[in-house]
Amino acid sequence: MRAITAALGVDSIRWVGGAVRDTLIGMPVHDVDCATLHTPDIVVELCKKAGIRTVPTGIEHGTVTAILDDGPVEVTTLRRDVSTDGRRATVAFADRWEDDAARRDFTINALYAHPETLEISDYFGGIDDLKARRLRFIGDARQRIAEDHLRILRYYRFQARFGTDLDAEAEEACADLASTLKGLSRERIASEMIGILSLPNPHDTVARMREAGVLGVILPECRAPHVKALAQLIGHETDQGFAAEPLRRLAALLPPSPDVSGSVAVRLRLSRAQRARLTCAAERLTDQAGTAQALAYRIGVDFAVDRLLLLGEEARTIADWEPPQFPIKGGEIVKRGVQAGPDVARILRAVERRWVAEGFPDKSRVDAILAEEMP
Repeated sequence: MRAITAALGVDSIRWVGGAVRDTLIGMPVHDVDCATLHTPDIVVELCKKAGIRTVPTGIEHGTVTAILDDGPVEVTTLRRDVSTDGRRATVAFADRWEDDAARRDFTINALYAHPETLEISDYFGGIDDLKARRLRFIGDARQRIAEDHLRILRYYRFQARFGTDLDAEAEEACADLASTLKGLSRERIASEMIGILSLPNPHDTVARMREAGVLGVILPECRAPHVKALAQLIGHETDQGFAAEPLRRLAALLPPSPDVSGSVAVRLRLSRAQRARLTCAAERLTDQAGTAQALAYRIGVDFAVDRLLLLGEEARTIADWEPPQFPIKGGEIVKRGVQAGPDVARILRAVERRWVAEGFPDKSRVDAILAEEMP
């Protein structure tokens, strides 16, 4: 990170946001953000002189990404809001760190660190809030949500990660303004929900979201029993040593119906792979035949783990299991005198079913099964 400091000038940048917050509480830092007095064009020019490649990742909002040997750094010019409509903001560049801090959402995200001395600039009591494990909006909670409705979901995600004591003003504001989430893009909502469900134990947070009417706006299919099912799933994951999987947890919050899951996946603009995982988990009550390994062979290990955990069944037996390759192909059947076509496919399916049912025996047993299935 010294390269970007040298390029832009020690007095013209500050580390900001999550990197500062997480460092202060001893959590791993994944993304590094930098605020600067320089405008984006000057940032690009200074980086070029220093031999640092930049990518205009959000230049319309004042952000360029500097590609450094020790990882990328997002460099954003100080900004202040000119106008907001709950979905997007019109911003102007600023020249005071305080102005930039004032447009951020929570006090713990408005901490700025000097790149050399590491002195912290804290304009809204964020350090005290971190120590108290308290999440507060900067200024009036309703006003901050009115500026960007997604802050409702961000509040729940950050509160679950960093908070222990609930802020009454924030909780009430989120409940009162829950309906404003309808105006947001489905992608932004999905991203925040996946973030919440990726946390170690988001059950209490999700339960509060439902009680506040927030979950009903973004996931109306979820009922009280589904929130209980999430708690049970998290318990099974913990007991069996499985990491959090947000799509599995989302499945717990929905009725076990592929049609419902498919509809939710479309509404939230989930990827094709995410939709496949969600809908496969929804079939858990209709496809339970055979052992865990048989299930994993049919639908894949990850999908089988999802179904087993959702049903409260043992999944550790397949956690590191690699499904075997079916040891025969249609050519062997043709060599035995069966004409290529539907009969070959029928015999292959019959042999494979018995092979799976018998626990994947070796080739000699498969040959014996094949002999029995031959016409």
